[in-house]
Amino acid sequence: MKITAIEIVRIAVPFSAHRRPPSQQEITFNAASPSLSRMESLLVKVETDSGLCGWGEAFGHLANPVSEQAICTLVAPFFLNRPLPQSQQAIAALMQEAEKALHGFGRTGPVRYALSALDIALWDLLGHLQQQPLWQLLGAKRQRIERYASLVSYDNDPEEVAMQVLRAHRQGYTTLKLHETEANAIRAARQALPDDVQLMVDVNCPWTREQAEEQAQLLRPLQLGWLEEPIWPPDDYQGLARLRRSGVPLAAGENVDGDMGFHNLLASGAVDVLQPSVAKVGGISAALRVFALAQQYQARVVPHCFYYGAGMLATAHLVAALPDSVKMEVPYIEFEAELYPTLPQSVSFTLSDEPGLGYQPAPDVLQRYCLSDLRIDAQGVQRHV
Repeated sequence: MKITAIEIVRIAVPFSAHRRPPSQQEITFNAASPSLSRMESLLVKVETDSGLCGWGEAFGHLANPVSEQAICTLVAPFFLNRPLPQSQQAIAALMQEAEKALHGFGRTGPVRYALSALDIALWDLLGHLQQQPLWQLLGAKRQRIERYASLVSYDNDPEEVAMQVLRAHRQGYTTLKLHETEANAIRAARQALPDDVQLMVDVNCPWTREQAEEQAQLLRPLQLGWLEEPIWPPDDYQGLARLRRSGVPLAAGENVDGDMGFHNLLASGAVDVLQPSVAKVGGISAALRVFALAQQYQARVVPHCFYYGAGMLATAHLVAALPDSVKMEVPYIEFEAELYPTLPQSVSFTLSDEPGLGYQPAPDVLQRYCLSDLRIDAQGVQRHV
């Protein structure tokens, strides 16, 4: 059985976050920004000569055109016409071969994101070959998981932030994450919520070491579940380790250089919570290596997931393989159309028994919100849209 074609589908689905329009539109590359009203996904379909297909997703959002080119020019040519891996070990071996072959183009960034999509698609195919859902292939002890709400930014408006966290709590979420950077807005959220609701904050690497320490002192009384990526640059492991001693739990990992970057995070004592992002880190295979590393260091893992495509589905199956206390991050927004109409939208839900990722993207949604559709096979690149 061979890999015969790779299709790349870029979509952008409008969403509502129940927030006021920004006072002024800005060019932004942050998916939580108020200037964004639709979210992109870069989906990858791997086709075989037997007719089986598997889906993956590559990071990321407004950088998707770059990841798309990485697949077209580097990653797809590597995988085309190769035998389809038919075991977990065979997938890991093929991905390691690809990483070695392409490492000169960066151990993180668009090439790594493209490899992540291929890995997820190969695991989806493996599930179809073995007629098992991924959570079973991963050895998960549970099938039911719980989501946590990852809110977009509300411009550090305390009143607006308080209103939004209460809206999420009324919908059944017991764990929430903010994307605000000012203590007053974060404090307003904490005060609005019952004490038993866990609150985390992702600030997206804005501060120097000194600024981060000042902010941590302001936030420590709020007893956050974690403070995520507080320091610029994100690989300032010594700065993170020093900040961690302030008593505020730290989380990071979305922006490290593949799974190897987690060695540096752990060896330097930089974080309390590891956050591999399946569509960035190298796919399911790399995420599993992070899980194994975390066990060695007795560290907690909570995957990052600000996706709604195959990367989101892969994260759901990975979360099922983690301890029961681990919840799945989802963007707290309302899409104009659901990419996976049969996927339950409740806070807690049971993963499908269907093989592989368990859900198929809706063809009408792919068509309606398509930005580009490329298919690469032995004849070259064919542009559909």
